[in-house]
Amino acid sequence: MARKSKPEAETQASPLTGKTLLQKLKDIPHLSRTEKARECGYFSVGKSEKPRASIGAFMSAVLAAKGVSLDGEDGKDGRGREASYRASVHKNGQMVIGAAYTEKMGLQVGDEFEIKLGYKHIHLKQIEEDGAEE
Repeated sequence: MARKSKPEAETQASPLTGKTLLQKLKDIPHLSRTEKARECGYFSVGKSEKPRASIGAFMSAVLAAKGVSLDGEDGKDGRGREASYRASVHKNGQMVIGAAYTEKMGLQVGDEFEIKLGYKHIHLKQIEEDGAEE
């Protein structure tokens, strides 16, 4: 009995990643998630020689390509603590925004902000060097 040749997408050497993966997904919006995973190379072939989509690996690759990290490393400061996205007012009336946030925004010493008070919130708008708000 002769073996059937596999479709081109099922013989792909390695799964797509990064911008290549995102571009491929734009080209195949009509397919289901399972079909997209197979088309992008996220599958394994079992005993039945039928390709099985690796949805978990596919979704992780899509998130990574979009810059989303599931490892939690992005929000950590130099001491291994994660940013909590909360701040509290100290006894002296001051509130500190941690280095994890300023580093993530790429802020430098001396950057200035305009402070706008709202009902139960504070808006910080960064002021550019030429005086314009970002």
